[in-house]
Amino acid sequence: MYLFDDQGRQYLDMSGGAAVSCLGHGHADVIRAVQQQAETLAFAHTSFFTNAPQEELATRLAARFSATDARVWFTSGGSESNETAMKIAWHYWRAQVKPDKTIIISRQFSYHGGTLGATSISGTLSRRAPYERVLHNWPRIAPCYAWRNQLIGETGHQYGQRVATELDEAIQLAGAENVAAFIAEPVVGASLGAVAAEQGYFEEIRRICDRHEVLFIADEVMCGSGRTGTFYACDQDAVVPDLVTLAKGLGGGYQPLGAIVIQKYICDSIANGADGFPHGHTYIGHPIACAAGVAIQKCLDDGLLASVSRKGEQLMRSLQDRFSEHHAVGDIRGRGLFVGIEFVADRDSKTAFPAEDGLPYKLKDAAMQHGLICYPAGGSVDGKSGAHILLAPPFIAEEKHFEELGDKLAAIFDSVFA
Repeated sequence: MYLFDDQGRQYLDMSGGAAVSCLGHGHADVIRAVQQQAETLAFAHTSFFTNAPQEELATRLAARFSATDARVWFTSGGSESNETAMKIAWHYWRAQVKPDKTIIISRQFSYHGGTLGATSISGTLSRRAPYERVLHNWPRIAPCYAWRNQLIGETGHQYGQRVATELDEAIQLAGAENVAAFIAEPVVGASLGAVAAEQGYFEEIRRICDRHEVLFIADEVMCGSGRTGTFYACDQDAVVPDLVTLAKGLGGGYQPLGAIVIQKYICDSIANGADGFPHGHTYIGHPIACAAGVAIQKCLDDGLLASVSRKGEQLMRSLQDRFSEHHAVGDIRGRGLFVGIEFVADRDSKTAFPAEDGLPYKLKDAAMQHGLICYPAGGSVDGKSGAHILLAPPFIAEEKHFEELGDKLAAIFDSVFA
């Protein structure tokens, strides 16, 4: 649960870096698997060979997926996963002789990666701004962010249905014949701070996509791989996406690793199409990366995944008990070991801290000074103002670590909000 810098200072890692280190640091089983694979086969390009860890990991990921006979394509990280998912969607529609279906609709305040394609479908203004001249300006709809946007007198379900309707309107405006896919994070991570959708929202999203023949891509790069208490976060929303993108916890930081889990009918159609799938990266299905992934899957099967929901309840209870009445804390939310704390200048009006206050930077500096690794970010209100902390502790966390987190956060808040 700890990292140490070159001065010997100890840091409690309560965000897994960027929701990456699901097993913490120095896990003997994963290290051993990496070492053994390096001694057996370090690399063989997938244009010539497959390899045993790749095959085993693909089988395990497909077995966890709700749709039968799913297929898996490996990458080196989340940006590659989302970029590849876009290409898969385009090639699927080309194989269906509908090549005009190219638009990818996404949501405001989303983050899908750092490549130009993934940035194009991201709705985080600060990450888009330097590249706007070269990005695709495709439609984006509102996120399902009830704490800030639910109307007075509106139930959570009514709110979810209302904002889901924006997708229907966006598809009709663009023309369903031009829309390839809709992409969304089941639980929004870095840009909003563990915001889960209202129950029923994604079921309506699924119905809208089906009605207009639009693929649904679930971006689970940050919220997937067990982070929210089920291996696939979308399972908790009772929907089966056409494609799911994974990374971060999939390799646990021990190796760069991402994946796209794809429904079989999509792969079959592409395989029977005229183009095939002319796409690839050098390290697809890298044996050492996949060996680390297999080792992590085995650790999850040993009861660790089953403990995430229980530990998430402990974490949430600990944070609520200590900070729910803090004058600068507006909301504490999340699923499993994926929790966000949003800060406000005024609790009654939910007024956000202005961007010029630089609150995320102050929080990060104070956290590092107090030996805590967390994930502060901002811009959750209008792209500029607002601040939150994202917590994504390793699954090995224990109650004593939550208590230590509470003590450190109390000291940090005293420093920053004095």
